[in-house]
Amino acid sequence: MAIDFGRIEAAVAEILAAIGEDTARPGLATTPQRVAKAYGEFFSGVDVDPLDHLADTVEFHAGADELSELVLLRDIDFRSMCEHHLLPFRGVAHIAYVPGRRIVGLGKLPRVVETLASRPQLQERLTEEIADALTAGLTPQGVVVVLDAVHDCVSARGVRQARSSTVTMATRGTLSNPVVRAEIMALIGAGHD
Repeated sequence: MAIDFGRIEAAVAEILAAIGEDTARPGLATTPQRVAKAYGEFFSGVDVDPLDHLADTVEFHAGADELSELVLLRDIDFRSMCEHHLLPFRGVAHIAYVPGRRIVGLGKLPRVVETLASRPQLQERLTEEIADALTAGLTPQGVVVVLDAVHDCVSARGVRQARSSTVTMATRGTLSNPVVRAEIMALIGAGHD
């Protein structure tokens, strides 16, 4: 389904009127159009299949004397919109996987994150969806996804905890082992000393 920019513009104009603003005043006259355009970006992942980014994989063959080792991509910037308040949350994703028989170009991993983040989301669900997409698209031996994000619904309203962040983790397969997870978390943190 395509984004209906006209409906977004009408809804934003109604919200502005509902809070007592003059929607015709110079500072607000084009706000509905600007918000609609921004929402087009924020929600561009709705109805997009993240597995499309993982379709172009390469067969991976480890010899008998080789081990399939961990692939870790750290600090993937993302932004999403909390589905509870339609306020942004922003942060970084860290993705690790142990290849099975397929690998993918590293640039495809941030595209998976961006696609899933570009829809109304909860951080907990987003973490799980990224892990599920990698599992379905790559059939790896194991997956770890860690998201660390700051939520405007926590920092800008309510309790106003401007410096707090939320960390979520999803694991699959061989990387679900607590010792292995701890090693991966150490690797993620190693670049941040």
